[in-house]
Amino acid sequence: MAKKVIKQKSIEETLWQSCDKLRGSVEPAEYKHVVLGLIFLKFASDKFEERRKELITEGKEKYVEMKDFYTMKNVFFLDEISRWSYIIKNAKQNDISLKIDTALNTIEKNNPALKGALPDNYFSRLALDKTKLASLLDTINEIDTLKDDGQDVIGRVYEYFLGKFALKESSGKGKGEFYTPKTIVNLIAELIEPYKGIIYDPCCGTGGMFVQSIKFIESHQGTKKEVSIYGQENTPTTYKLAKMNLAVRGISANLGEKHADTFANDQHKDLKADYIMANPPFNLKDWRGENELLDDPRWMGYEVPPKSNANYGWILNMVSKLSENGVAGFILANGALSGGGEEYKIRRKLIENNLVEAIIIIPRNTFYTTDISVTLWILNKNKKERTVEINGKQKKYRNREKEILFMDLRRWGSQYEKKYIELTTEDIEKVAQNYHNWQQVDYKTTYKDVPEFCKSAGFEEVEENDFSLVPSKYIEFVDRDSGIDFDTEMKRIQKDFRKLLQEEKESQEQLMNAFKTLGYEL
Repeated sequence: MAKKVIKQKSIEETLWQSCDKLRGSVEPAEYKHVVLGLIFLKFASDKFEERRKELITEGKEKYVEMKDFYTMKNVFFLDEISRWSYIIKNAKQNDISLKIDTALNTIEKNNPALKGALPDNYFSRLALDKTKLASLLDTINEIDTLKDDGQDVIGRVYEYFLGKFALKESSGKGKGEFYTPKTIVNLIAELIEPYKGIIYDPCCGTGGMFVQSIKFIESHQGTKKEVSIYGQENTPTTYKLAKMNLAVRGISANLGEKHADTFANDQHKDLKADYIMANPPFNLKDWRGENELLDDPRWMGYEVPPKSNANYGWILNMVSKLSENGVAGFILANGALSGGGEEYKIRRKLIENNLVEAIIIIPRNTFYTTDISVTLWILNKNKKERTVEINGKQKKYRNREKEILFMDLRRWGSQYEKKYIELTTEDIEKVAQNYHNWQQVDYKTTYKDVPEFCKSAGFEEVEENDFSLVPSKYIEFVDRDSGIDFDTEMKRIQKDFRKLLQEEKESQEQLMNAFKTLGYEL
């Protein structure tokens, strides 16, 4: 069962409360862009100051104003007018909006990786109330953006604000557009182990999947130099945020020449990825026209995904991008597990082609912008027996072509911020260990089916269930009602109701007496 954990007010909550003070001087739809531009400035400055202190500690004080000594560590060199200290010093000035715009413009001009990513004269055009803007600057000044370098601050804030205002972006994604929580990305990474090769995300949002993937690699003593990152994003503002988010962390990525729809304008047509990590917008409707993309090569060997829902369009796009040993881990709404029509035919073919490796139900309330329970899919292009070395460790995989591992994590996780659930480090380790044990040749001594948690199902069993991938059709669940004595329970309920009715009767009598005392008999 989920454990209740009391935590301090989050960065997102603090920023929301400060941002709400802007109400009246700026539309709520602009809040996130105002905050994220300032968060970027603070983050870039914190990284700059950290490197500056490092140089001084190393006795290289004479180099603190030399750009090369920053770029060599993937840190942006900032001119004085672009530093957070300068912005804060001038926070109460009448031209503070212009100074912020100048800071952002100067950073972009001096750093090619940020070309087209930062807002252009945005703060001046908004004409923000200078007192309210100064208050927001003070709040952001209190945030230590380096305190937890593993957190995707930009992604978290962006997604939180989307949820807070139930915003709908111009792309029509609406509530389907999510920042993927850190713990879910960590779970995907622990399962597919993207240590070396090409990582691809067809709907990369603000780039959080990439940020957390790099953190995962480095936390396991790997190096980001051994991975190449490719992504695509349709929404213009989100595309810019992704470039900003990755650049400020020194992560090189090919996000295509421009923001573009992955289906209508694939920016990586010939890409073959070793790892795919994605959180596509859930149940996207009208993603193609009635007669569009009917002969798209990505559907080759499968039915054309229905235009009423893009879920299987995303799946087949990812399948087409997998290398011969490629693995994909992605999140989808639960409806994709058992849909009919073309979805049924595609799902059946995926199972018959031995691509589906694991299906894992994630706890509800994991995302800020939806409370539904969602599914983590693992697809594997090569489920055959083989021995490989992954991050310095030898793995002996058994043949799993006619098997699928089902796991149910709906009762797992810890509560935070009153109503959200996140998987703990221990949860992730247990799930990953269970999955990897199941994959290995010695699985008979390390893995076993566990009621209400996991089940390894053979092809025949899946076929008997008409190719449904709903875990509850395979995982054994304990009937806790079977041992209940009906007569005893009914007598207990009878006693409780008798007491409630008596209390209600007494309350009515007291109310009637009160009115009678006042001379108004009921």
